[in-house]
Amino acid sequence: MSIYKHQYRAYTGRVTPVWTRILVLTRYSFAEAWSSKITVALFIICFVPMLGSLFTIYIANNPAARLLMGSRGPQLLLIDSGFFLNVLAIQCWLALALASWIAPRLITLDLVDNALPILLSHPISRFGYVAGKYIALFAALSMVTWVPCLLLFFYQGYSSAVPWATSNLRLAGGMVAGSVIWIALLSVLGLALSSWVKWRVLATGVIFAAVLVPASVGAIVCGVLRTKWGLLLNLPMMLYCLWQRLLGISARADGSMQLPTDAIVAMLLLASCLFAFMLNKRIRAREVVRG
Repeated sequence: MSIYKHQYRAYTGRVTPVWTRILVLTRYSFAEAWSSKITVALFIICFVPMLGSLFTIYIANNPAARLLMGSRGPQLLLIDSGFFLNVLAIQCWLALALASWIAPRLITLDLVDNALPILLSHPISRFGYVAGKYIALFAALSMVTWVPCLLLFFYQGYSSAVPWATSNLRLAGGMVAGSVIWIALLSVLGLALSSWVKWRVLATGVIFAAVLVPASVGAIVCGVLRTKWGLLLNLPMMLYCLWQRLLGISARADGSMQLPTDAIVAMLLLASCLFAFMLNKRIRAREVVRG
């Protein structure tokens, strides 16, 4: 077909900054993640323990309730570092369930439908694509980890009859740092494994298995070889030890079975690099079909 009107010109208007383009992917990733009713149900479930903790803090700071409980009240309703450690651990485990469902929805469909070449043909790099998906998953997990933990911390500071918040700021910082470490690792783990498993339901199970199976292997290594270094395969145990130290809680277990902080940090960095390498190998602008 001949073109008689040569009026087409290149776009000369204002160009969107590069750093804001990944937010488009983040917005659509949020929409895809929350389009499922299962996501909404999991999100609601994640706040059930928080409501129980909120009620516990209210009872602990209510003089009438403490009077009714008698002398055992202060012991049963002690709001200290151990209480917030349990809250942090519960919320982080629930974040694992949420990430196992959301992560495959963010990246698997793009790979199954061969949409990556189309997406990467736009002015966005592979790093920008991964960053957009990562921000969406990181923000979703933040809403069920350090955000509710901080809300409980501030409510305890508000409800306490004595100045409490200023003398326990380490708890707030420890919960934020511990949550950020967990969801940062969980986000890259979820995206990496989801990029290699095209079936979303199977990808959810693989994410759970990547956390639980090495932990079981590490427990076997510790039992057979009588060494503590098998715990480096136990991701939940490593994070729990790190959370204890961030919140200033002394470990009650045998000191010979306690892992050094340097070893825990090195293992977490190694795992993050491994998952980032897997993600980098999978996110390509083209797909090679071998006949």
